[in-house]
Formats: sequence, C-alpha cells, structure tokens
Amino acid sequence: MLQLSNSPPRMRTLASLENAYELCRQITAYYAKTFYLATWLLPEAKRRAIWAIYAWCRATDELVDGPQSGATTPETLDSWERQLESVFAGKPVDDQDVALVDTLQRFPMDIQPFRDMIAGQRMDLYRSRYETFDELNLYCYRVAGTVGLMSTAVLGVEQANSTTPWNQAQDFYLPTSEAIALGIAKQLTNILRDVGEDARRGRIYLPLEELALFNYTEQDLFTGVVDERWRELMGFQIQRARKHFAMAEKGISALISDARLPVWAALMQYQQILDAIERNNYDVFRQRAYVSTPRKLLSLPVAALRAQVL
Repeated sequence: MLQLSNSPPRMRTLASLENAYELCRQITAYYAKTFYLATWLLPEAKRRAIWAIYAWCRATDELVDGPQSGATTPETLDSWERQLESVFAGKPVDDQDVALVDTLQRFPMDIQPFRDMIAGQRMDLYRSRYETFDELNLYCYRVAGTVGLMSTAVLGVEQANSTTPWNQAQDFYLPTSEAIALGIAKQLTNILRDVGEDARRGRIYLPLEELALFNYTEQDLFTGVVDERWRELMGFQIQRARKHFAMAEKGISALISDARLPVWAALMQYQQILDAIERNNYDVFRQRAYVSTPRKLLSLPVAALRAQVL
C-alpha cells in the first residue's frame, strides 16, 4: 500500500480536508472491520480523528508487513519518521497526512507513541522469533499499546470528579496503563488469530520458551499440528489475552461518557475473536477465527449497559 522513496518529495496538490478524512475512513473500513463498526458510536469529530490515527498506523504497519515490505530498510523507516515529524510540525506530505495534521490540531498529543510504533516496526525488520513473553510484550506495546495512548488523547478523560471540594486539589485519573493494556490485548488476540498466516511467512510470535513449556516445537507449528499440546498452549495464551482485556476494562469509566460505549463495544467484539478460536477447537491453521456482524451487533446492548453502570 505504501512505499517511501529516497528522493525528495515532489510538490503536488494534496487532498482537501474532507477527502483526506474520507480516505482514512475507507482505509479503516477495509482493514479493521470490527474496530470500524465501533467507531460509529463516537461523535463525528472523535470518529474522524480515530480514522486518521488508524490510517497512519496502518501505513506504518504496511511498511514492514505489506506487499512491498521486502523493499523496506532501516532507512525507509528513518524517512517515515522524518515525515511524521513534518506532520507534527503541521506540514502534511501525503493525502492522509492532511487529516492527521487536522486531528493533531483538534486533539493535541505527544509524538512519542508514534515514534514508539515505528520502533516496533523496526523490530519486525530483524526479528521473526521472541524467546520470552517480556520480549513479546515490548513488541506488543510498541505496535499496539501505543494506539491506546494515541486514542485516549482523542476520546478524552472525565474530569468531573475533580470538581468536588474534596477532589479539587487532585489531578484527574488518566487511564494510561489500561489504555496500553487494551492495545496489547488486541495485539495478543491478533497474534493468536494469525498464527497460521504468520507461520507461512516464517514468523512465530508465540514466545519460544512457552512452546517448549508445552513440549510443542517450531516444526509442529509450521506443519499445523493441532493436538492436546497445542490446545493447552493456546488455552494458556487466550487466558493471558483475557487478563489484559480485564485490566483494560478498569479504565473505561475514567473516559468521557461519549467514549465509553464505543470502547466497551470494541473491547467486547474483539474478545469474541478469542471465543471464535475456542469454537474452532483452537485450529487457527485451517480456520480463521471470524465473528459475524450479527454476533457483533448482539454485543451492543450489553456494551451499552456496561457503559452506563460500570
């Protein structure tokens, strides 16, 4: 989808603001169907901002995971980081940058999570294995936990509790760790859903020491062996992902009220992917864990109730 050139950018007319946001909407709708559905529960300004952030994140991921990723080098990512700095300086380079510049003006945020995401893509350039969960956790923070931090700046945090006399001297609660946990939970879920696809590209994201713990080998994974060892290993991985979702849930009540329903909806719909893996008897090699639109919609009333009372 995206490949950077080493040559200086040519002057050209960029998309209008409306067309730039529409491009970001289309990218989100195409690549992130579950996430896209939840964004429609947000107010328009926040919804468009989330689309702009997602489109940038997607373009970043495509550099090392897209059809032209074979041509990506560390210098490519250096160039992409310079383009990011230009965007934060209010100078868009590509059409979708136009939307992100506007988003940054409406919802000021720190550049560091964006830099951290690029650092995560650098890991994918030279790593195809992770020995421990600590190593994997760092990768998950960089490529997904950062999205939680970016999104929180748009969603907004409830400050009403700081207006009471006994709280006026206190800062409002910022659910940073919970936002990171939600991003990591989603990335862990993606990893479990995409084990087969990643294996076909020679990648293993499951920690190797945990494969060994269940006496399951790399060769077993590459040949798609589904047996009791694999089911126990996957059960262990799913339990960890659910713990991260549970951590994330604790921070939703700190968000501004108009953001709670969409976050609950996105979280619950993503959790359904784990349910689908279990329904498929943990066979992620031959069956993609899929959640139908009707099943996603059925979760909305429960999400709405949780947004009101939790």
